[in-house]
Amino acid sequence: MARSIEPAPGVAYWRGYLDRAAQERLRDTVMDALADAPLVRFRMPKTGKPMSVRMSNFGPLGWVSDEAGYRYQPTHPETGRPWPAMPAILLDVWRDLAPDAPPPEACLVNHYDAEARMGLHQDRDEETFAAPVVSLSLGDPAVFRLGGLTRTAPTRSLRLESGDALTFGGPARLVFHGVDRIVPGASTLLAGGGRINLTLRRVTEAG
Repeated sequence: MARSIEPAPGVAYWRGYLDRAAQERLRDTVMDALADAPLVRFRMPKTGKPMSVRMSNFGPLGWVSDEAGYRYQPTHPETGRPWPAMPAILLDVWRDLAPDAPPPEACLVNHYDAEARMGLHQDRDEETFAAPVVSLSLGDPAVFRLGGLTRTAPTRSLRLESGDALTFGGPARLVFHGVDRIVPGASTLLAGGGRINLTLRRVTEAG
């Protein structure tokens, strides 16, 4: 496996983890699966304000957000159908980057257009934080903001390019993170541009 750098304890960053051919295979797999689970603009709790990022999920559980709050559920909120099965290519990535963790139960698909952003937040809606979060980037680069365990902790920026992988676990499992902006037109991978981010998560305790 290619060597990673460690921007912070518990965070591992693999530049160019997927080559162009692998990116294209993953892109095609994702697009095929999204035909059965269309991207949705989820709404913020309480306010109902639509998010700027469109989302979907793969796997037995999927993360959703609406006026009732953040949660995981087994079905798409609009179609009512189960989420598509976790693609084999993503399971291979998980086994490579999180070899000691039980299998992932959710893959959140985030689609960013040129104007989309993601504010600082923690991934803390899971029942267990024992496994890392595994993230893959496809398409236009993102200026990723990596913080600490409190919202006011110092932050640093990483430019995540198409094919990059990032994991955060252990002491970094609950770090605040977000996306400040997308760099439009820098990648030819996605028709029409934009960025797809895939985050693999373990949601429940392993049986």
